Amino acid sequence: MKTQTYYLNLGPQHPSTHGVFRIILELDGETVVKATPVPGYLHRGIEKLAEARTYTQVIPYTDRMDYLAAMLMNWGYVKAVEDLMGVEVPERAEYIRVIVGELSRIASHMIATGAYGADIGALTAFTYTFRDREYVLDLLEMVSGSRMTFSYFRVGGVAEDLPEEFYPAVKKFLAELPGMCDEYDGLITGNEIFQARTKHVGIIPPEVGINYSLSGPTLRGSGVNYDLRKVRPYSVYDRFDFDVPLGKNGDCFDRFRIRIEEMRQSGRIIQQALEQMPDGPIQAKVPKVIKPPVGDAYAEIESSKGVYGCYVVSDGSPKPYRVHFRRPSFINLGYLGKLCEGWKIADVVAILGSIDIVLGEVDC
Repeated sequence: MKTQTYYLNLGPQHPSTHGVFRIILELDGETVVKATPVPGYLHRGIEKLAEARTYTQVIPYTDRMDYLAAMLMNWGYVKAVEDLMGVEVPERAEYIRVIVGELSRIASHMIATGAYGADIGALTAFTYTFRDREYVLDLLEMVSGSRMTFSYFRVGGVAEDLPEEFYPAVKKFLAELPGMCDEYDGLITGNEIFQARTKHVGIIPPEVGINYSLSGPTLRGSGVNYDLRKVRPYSVYDRFDFDVPLGKNGDCFDRFRIRIEEMRQSGRIIQQALEQMPDGPIQAKVPKVIKPPVGDAYAEIESSKGVYGCYVVSDGSPKPYRVHFRRPSFINLGYLGKLCEGWKIADVVAILGSIDIVLGEVDC
């Protein structure tokens, strides 16, 4: 009998695409013959907008990229500008950056964990992680006054010092975090239906992950020990003792499991940062009107999704001549088409969810 392939649009309205993202699937029955990702539905021209804003005015735009880990988006941008200007950030500001950055990572991973459970059909999991994420957002609101788009970082430091009420609240959260992660493991990780849907599905070989420039949990799930906080430490990360969780099989299950383990490690980092926190200023002496010298700079940090880079070009004026962001979600999607080939439609949902994309960052 002669068979004929047909096309199916997954997205851009489907909830499993985590935003306005579209995958054109060429199918033979329910088996994927070819998958073509189509991003761009949320493109807002942030890089172009930056050219018409002062260096400080660009910071709120970075919040709108990975809005699930907005503190980390702030960090990558201001770090590039600081490198361009040769600014030395005060120690206390660096410790505060680590604390709020790791809290942002935990909040992002909680959404990734719960939403992935919902993708697979375990909707209860989402209610647990979303509940716990509220505690993190409460902490970040104490610090910045906002719960999602913080605009908290400044060139040379941070906007405000940590308030007194933050310390007992964050210590209480850190004491409860291991129990939260244990709950996720019991509710989702150990579920045999969840394991059947994710184990040995969407395998990324280590060499393929490296060749496609994948990063973050997507790469570490394949056993590649690459975390910028360890291999090329920035800020004060070289002063903390923490582990880099790695996968063995490079499948959807490993990529999911790593995020829960990373939450535990982020808790360890925050605890050490609180214990080591020095006194001192939270802002370097930076001119009111920032005008970096003519030149360019590139800075990278380890975001919740992977390596997040920012390239800034200065022409000596108060506005950047050019800003470009290396967005880990966008890069990680580069292998999605090949990764989906040969799997069923339901597996495509599991594979995409395991990469943990956020469309604000993909489309920029």
